[in-house]
Amino acid sequence: MTLQEFQPLLSDAAFVVAWVVVGSGLAQTLVYLFQLVVAGYALSRRPPVARSALLWHRYGEVAPPIALIVPAYNEQLNIVESVHSMLSLEYPNFEVIIVNDGSKDETLRRLIEAFELVPVNRPWEDSLPHAPLRGLYASPSTDRLLVVDKENGGKADAQNLGINVSRAPIFCVIDGDSILEPDALIRAAQPFIDDPERTVAVGGTIRIANNSVVSGGRIEEVRLPTQILPLFQVVEYLRAFLMARLAWSRINTLMLVSGAFGVFRRREVIAVGGFTKGSMGEDLDLIIKLHRHLITVRQPYRIQFIPEPVCWTEAPSTLAVLGRQRSRWQRGALEVFFRYGHMFLNPRYGRVGIFGYGHMFIVDVMGPIMEVLGYILMPLFWALGVLDLDFLLAFTALVFTYGIFVSVGSLVLAEAELKRFPRARDLLVLFAAAVLENFGYRQLNNLWRVKGYWQYLRSDNSWGEMTRTGFRSTPG
Repeated sequence: MTLQEFQPLLSDAAFVVAWVVVGSGLAQTLVYLFQLVVAGYALSRRPPVARSALLWHRYGEVAPPIALIVPAYNEQLNIVESVHSMLSLEYPNFEVIIVNDGSKDETLRRLIEAFELVPVNRPWEDSLPHAPLRGLYASPSTDRLLVVDKENGGKADAQNLGINVSRAPIFCVIDGDSILEPDALIRAAQPFIDDPERTVAVGGTIRIANNSVVSGGRIEEVRLPTQILPLFQVVEYLRAFLMARLAWSRINTLMLVSGAFGVFRRREVIAVGGFTKGSMGEDLDLIIKLHRHLITVRQPYRIQFIPEPVCWTEAPSTLAVLGRQRSRWQRGALEVFFRYGHMFLNPRYGRVGIFGYGHMFIVDVMGPIMEVLGYILMPLFWALGVLDLDFLLAFTALVFTYGIFVSVGSLVLAEAELKRFPRARDLLVLFAAAVLENFGYRQLNNLWRVKGYWQYLRSDNSWGEMTRTGFRSTPG
């Protein structure tokens, strides 16, 4: 076949591929616009945010006991600050359970020294599978702290042992490098008090703590990150939590409660077998298992996201660490999507099967592949003369315009409703970051996600080192 004969076939193929890529981009755009509109509506319908003192007066006497379960692996830099933060929470009845998952650093030693821990015996239920227990430690100065030392088994395994050891009807899982705001727990418990029969899980907002000042286990001064990667992640987290999760929560189709900060009813979690050991996306996996189980047994339920309970965490500040994190997140999303693939567009699972799983398919399964193909093939087809310049420009405009619109829209929602940024300069910096992240950072993120796709296909379950630099602290 001559080049002239091949040209029409190439043009037809390019046209089909181009429309598939653009169609995928349009589908993602519609999903994000839907999320933005529903999130805006949800925020507009919410009552004014109550002050902490009012919440304590209203719910303090009826708040259920809660166990805070903190899986910790090589968290020596932040673990003591995090525990201080948790012990100072404004909540009437809670226990902090730190699960040291066979750390190779000084995590356990620093806990023992900071809180004068001693070995203890304590009865507990062995309801969920876990790696062998090494010992339990408690502090003579407070009955609110228990440290569990175990052999390494992964995050899900550590969380399962924490659930076994816990005694409260509700538990909260947070990361070992996280700091909760003092009223986070009472706010997260509010749906369990207001609607105790239906509420089975509640998620709160995760915020980036890089460069903010920590004192006595609390965020003393909120500052924007000075490094570009954490700054971009501030915008990402606003978009993911305030826009996406609030929107899906509004229609009871929330598919993810972050493993960095989520509150669950213990009974239902044990009923579905706890966290799936070895899963790259154990938090996503648990929520989908809860949806599937509760729909199957026809139990009315709510899985909610509320913006006010805030958990601060340290974001990756290097390309290597951030790339490993995003590739792992993509592997987790694919793993969970295909593990429960029978739910996809299955009317038996109602809006979760149609909208929740449909969203995962568009954004997590097709999204990164289609975007990266667009980056490569659209300019290539234009260079070969088989794609019009107008088509290439339209694709480019779609990619950048909708990205900027959604990022800036999320920031406007956050400031209009939550007012978390006290200085005008911070808002200007964030608006600039919301625009700039679409020119390079977003494309790099999709490349990391495609790498995660490849790792998933190769059954690569390596976690990778998540190096931390520690919070910026002042003496408490």
